[in-house]
Amino acid sequence: MSNRPVAFVLASLVALSACGAEPGASGGRQEITVWLMKDSATDDFVSRFETEFEREHPELDVKIQVQEWNGITQKVTSALASTDPPDVIEVGNTQVAQYAASDGVTDLSDKVGELGGDDWIPGLAEPGAVGGKQFGIPFYAANRVVIYRKDLFEAAGVTPPKTRDEWLATTAKLDQGDTQGIYLPGQNWYVLAGFVWDEGGDLAEQDGEKWAGSLNTPEALAGADFYQKLQALGDGPKDSDEAKPQQTDVVAGGKVAQFIAVPGAAKLVAKANPDLADKLGFFPVPGKTAATPGAVFTGGSDLIIPLASTRQDGAYAVVKALAGEKWQVELAKAMNYVPNRTSLASAVGDDPGAAAMAAGAVNGHATPNSPNWAAVEARNPIKEFLTAVLTGADPATAAAEADRVITQALNSGA
Repeated sequence: MSNRPVAFVLASLVALSACGAEPGASGGRQEITVWLMKDSATDDFVSRFETEFEREHPELDVKIQVQEWNGITQKVTSALASTDPPDVIEVGNTQVAQYAASDGVTDLSDKVGELGGDDWIPGLAEPGAVGGKQFGIPFYAANRVVIYRKDLFEAAGVTPPKTRDEWLATTAKLDQGDTQGIYLPGQNWYVLAGFVWDEGGDLAEQDGEKWAGSLNTPEALAGADFYQKLQALGDGPKDSDEAKPQQTDVVAGGKVAQFIAVPGAAKLVAKANPDLADKLGFFPVPGKTAATPGAVFTGGSDLIIPLASTRQDGAYAVVKALAGEKWQVELAKAMNYVPNRTSLASAVGDDPGAAAMAAGAVNGHATPNSPNWAAVEARNPIKEFLTAVLTGADPATAAAEADRVITQALNSGA
């Protein structure tokens, strides 16, 4: 999800002497450069952060630079290899392992306790940790929820389900006539991943320095079986994902009872069909039991500090502020994100979509933490596996082929 802008600041630095200004100093203040991604924060958030941070840290001069997602991987890779990189960089949470593999990212393991690491949502914290070291500090998150038609649920005499079994039964009642119980495209592999995680499996597993695809396991095959049962309760295509056609356009047609997406997708549906604006509600993806919501892929960002930055203390001060309670709450309210801490979920409680997202985030996960995961997504044999299963292929055979491709991609740099 991949699917963000910026800020920064500092803590106690020794005053610069008149005869020896440190690198990055400007007018007696130390300059801290922060890269935030486009659309990660509002202009107002960035402006307020800069103003308040610099008021509290007058010795620092924060320079926030907004970056485009297109081409950012190469730009960050080059920055980490340079001798004068930006001091703080926002990166996609699933990209941390790739950047950490360059040995150009500062290890912040000794700061985890101070930053409230015990309370971080797992889908951001886990991919930020590589080889037992914490390189990425959780910034913000977003995950999928179920967006449903309140009027169709009421007409069918059903309420949002709490468990997988209830979800199947509810969806079957909704799947009547020309109304789809759910619109679930056959290649929505992020949704499949959640079902696999719920079963205790994963898309790939690490053994020493080697990785291996793990779809051909009882756990992953059970997740695929549930996906198949749910997908059959609608008319979603078996050979394409949520972008072909755009699922929000399909839902806007008025004949879909529910679909799985980030909460913001409801606004796209309402824009295409204003009559549905007040008819859409949200609930977390149901889990195997009512006690725990279903596992979801957590998209979002972490903050890293390049090892070559000569302004480590200042960079950390900015990271500490952005990852702290005050600015986490401000960012969540401004952008309808999930804060980086589970205890802050109530901060978005007045927004039903964000509240459902935050409830699901407690069971958030990330893709396998390999620096070569991007190579898997480039071909994406998981999509091919799903289509094969949905069109009648033997699941184990299809899973074995997908595992072969995943294993080859993940070990391509070994």
